[in-house]
Amino acid sequence: MDLTDELKAFVATAQTGSFTAAAVQLGVSNRLTSKYVAELERRLGVRLFQRTTRKVGLTPAGEDLLTRAPALLDDLDDLLAEVAEGSRGFSGVIRISAPVTFGELYVVGMLRRFAEGHPGLTFDLRLSDSYADLARDGIDLAFRIGRSEMLSLKERKLGELRSLLVASPAYLTKQGRPEHPRDLAHHACIIDTNRRAPRRWVFHKGEGHLEAQVQGRFHVNSARAAVELAANGLGIAYAPRFAICDGLSAGTLVELMEAYAGDTTAVNAVYLEGRALPRKIRALIDFAVEDIKTSDVL
Repeated sequence: MDLTDELKAFVATAQTGSFTAAAVQLGVSNRLTSKYVAELERRLGVRLFQRTTRKVGLTPAGEDLLTRAPALLDDLDDLLAEVAEGSRGFSGVIRISAPVTFGELYVVGMLRRFAEGHPGLTFDLRLSDSYADLARDGIDLAFRIGRSEMLSLKERKLGELRSLLVASPAYLTKQGRPEHPRDLAHHACIIDTNRRAPRRWVFHKGEGHLEAQVQGRFHVNSARAAVELAANGLGIAYAPRFAICDGLSAGTLVELMEAYAGDTTAVNAVYLEGRALPRKIRALIDFAVEDIKTSDVL
């Protein structure tokens, strides 16, 4: 029995939590999936799953194997794909993780532009505001806003995302226009709880910086939602440019306090340390570095 098939059955079962779901994912029978896993356990001489009538759970040995098996399978796929790519171009799947709003407003379009020149590639984009575990989830590349603290990851900087202060014309007509960060204490501010310090908004002028402690009725974990609330006249939003540019162009939002520069946060392409980076992943990162320079997100 093929070791690769056994490892694929193990990974699919561990990630889905059942042999039935793993079989659907792999396109084989439930019986064959169970057989592959059982054979792998016999080969290794350890039990990988604790089985019950409703689900399967990983044993400590299974958890250890899951931390490495997805990357091992991906490396094998990449090796075979790269051998073939010499004559027919990139092929296979690229699994990508990105924050929800940034993914929807920029990454989707960037991937579409990259895909135009690489018809043999398939893209699996997973959007979440929680950091994906690249090794466990089999992610090839993640786009992340802010620096990663994990030593097992390498990153390449794509650019700096600047936050802008905005409100709707209707709000400004009714409540007035803040001219200084201290004025924000007297305004309804929309709190984006995804920010590192949601209630502390930082602005820069010259060599110094000013901080505003803000309050508001609306707390959301999405820059896009905060901007939509602001466009509907419910307060002032402080959000990255990529979430605001459409509203500015349409006139539903007005930039405030232009004399004070908003805070900036790095956006990076992140991948696992210690693995030979496949050519198709390097090509995607190189493309993103250049593509983002011509976009409206920075």
